[in-house]
Amino acid sequence: MNTDNAHTSLGKATSAALRRSLGTRPRRWLFAITLLAGLLTTVGLRMTAIPRDQSFATLTEATQTVMSIPAPFLGALLAGDLRKTPPTTRLFPTLLAAALLAAIVGTYGILVCAVTLAVAPPGPGTHPWLHAGTVALGSVLVQTVAQLTGTALGMLLRRPAVACLATIVFPMGTWLLLSSVQSFHPAQAWLAPYATARILLSGQMTLLTWTQWIVVLLIWGVTLNTAAATWLKRRRQLWQSPRTA
Repeated sequence: MNTDNAHTSLGKATSAALRRSLGTRPRRWLFAITLLAGLLTTVGLRMTAIPRDQSFATLTEATQTVMSIPAPFLGALLAGDLRKTPPTTRLFPTLLAAALLAAIVGTYGILVCAVTLAVAPPGPGTHPWLHAGTVALGSVLVQTVAQLTGTALGMLLRRPAVACLATIVFPMGTWLLLSSVQSFHPAQAWLAPYATARILLSGQMTLLTWTQWIVVLLIWGVTLNTAAATWLKRRRQLWQSPRTA
């Protein structure tokens, strides 16, 4: 009985968080702009790229990369809402809602690229659907890491605009920093989400590259959110505790 209630409570809390993620007009506009950017990227690349570069993998890499820039803003805003809730409010429904939102964005990108390629195939002599299954899975995983980065920064940074900007600056800054020093280059695939995303969206995954992606997920998706949630819970307790003389 208690287990059923827990599942029901989790489902309701997650549904509420998912509705809240698009609960205002600016958030709905942000979501629409994210999807539109993906569509325009796919169509534009399909119309301008040379035939050998027009494959599901190349279209998907560009489309998912573009959408992964504004999409984490929604995660940051959603997690930022937790500042207005009691310290006992569970974090997991918010993270689950953010992951579901990432899956929606990733799946949308997959469908747009697949339909575009099916309607206008590049012609003979190419292999447009090479590694399509891995690329499709990678699309959802890339958006998930991006969205969880957004939730962590939304909890850590008080101002929503700063948190949204940090979802671009922090991951990209890590990649640029590791790129600037020759000896740090091997660490890119282990520490920088952008480097791992490019490999995932190429579809050419090995045991090593899957391990690297898991490490990136643990750093940016798990560890960062755990630290942010702990910090935010303590801050909320301080804000809501009565002042003593």
